[in-house]
Amino acid sequence: MKGFRSFIDRYALIIAMVIGVFGWRWFRHLGWLTSPLIFLMLFFTFCKINPLDLRLRRWHFIVLAVQLALVLGVLGIGYWILDIGDWQLDISVVLQGLVLCLIMPTATAAPIIAGKLGGSIQNLTTFTLLSNLLTALVVPGLFPVLNPSTDIAFFSAMWQILCRVTPLLILPFLCAWGVRLVYEGYHRRKGTVRRFTLNRTWASMPFYLWILLLVVLMARITDTLLNVVYEGWMIGVMCVGALVTCMLQFALGRWIGYRFPADSHGADFQDILINPSAVNYTLAEKSRITAGQAFGQKNTALGIWMAQMFLHPLAAIAPAAYILWQNLLNSYQLWKAGKKK
Repeated sequence: MKGFRSFIDRYALIIAMVIGVFGWRWFRHLGWLTSPLIFLMLFFTFCKINPLDLRLRRWHFIVLAVQLALVLGVLGIGYWILDIGDWQLDISVVLQGLVLCLIMPTATAAPIIAGKLGGSIQNLTTFTLLSNLLTALVVPGLFPVLNPSTDIAFFSAMWQILCRVTPLLILPFLCAWGVRLVYEGYHRRKGTVRRFTLNRTWASMPFYLWILLLVVLMARITDTLLNVVYEGWMIGVMCVGALVTCMLQFALGRWIGYRFPADSHGADFQDILINPSAVNYTLAEKSRITAGQAFGQKNTALGIWMAQMFLHPLAAIAPAAYILWQNLLNSYQLWKAGKKK
């Protein structure tokens, strides 16, 4: 049983992607499962966290600042190319796709993968909430710049994104917090003090739910790519661009996390006295993993939806390719982490 669990931890994402791609004819019809799976996945993830332990970290703001700088940089380069080129529409669509790869908020599954890799679920959960809510407030202002033909108002776009993001982030959080309060309050009334914790089986549930969700997402993405009309070079450029942005964001996130680690809050005081350098290294390594997932692992489903709703539909190819690259990278990280155990 232990060997099977280790095998699943290492190769599950690859297997899920293969099943989704080759079984797209059957699994594409399960799109209605996406929201319930995300809700349950986040509920079990939030059950592991005491909301009072959530803290803002310095790297949270640095990652957001670098993310915004990358978006503005790509926009500047893109519009410079548009000014000197004759293929305005094609370049504009590619530009929209690449900007989506950068501006998409952190994936709701990121804390799950970070936890498997040894990162901080608490710090990444805080950043995931912050990133998704800020996206809803900031991104609508970019739509008229990316697609001048769009006639949707800023507040209308912001409201639509908030309505899509908030329920799947806030409701699982509130439900998990409610379960914790009821459980701990019940034991307090009995005169005992017991903290709410999940056993190993339930604690692993978000990862297995994410595997099921990945099958559905890959099937829907495959269906989209096989049924949309596009220029061959455009899909090539956007796939390569998605790969470059994926690698860049994971690398930048890891560097920022290592350079600006979380403080020693929660570290064992005796360990700090005995070997402070080892504690500092552990904190830096944990922040490196956490910030890497925060910056690199994106909410691609939201990116695809934004492209279809507010931008050129073909721009959805870039976030669709991004989900392949980020999960291949996550599979490699899980395989590498499994070898160390």
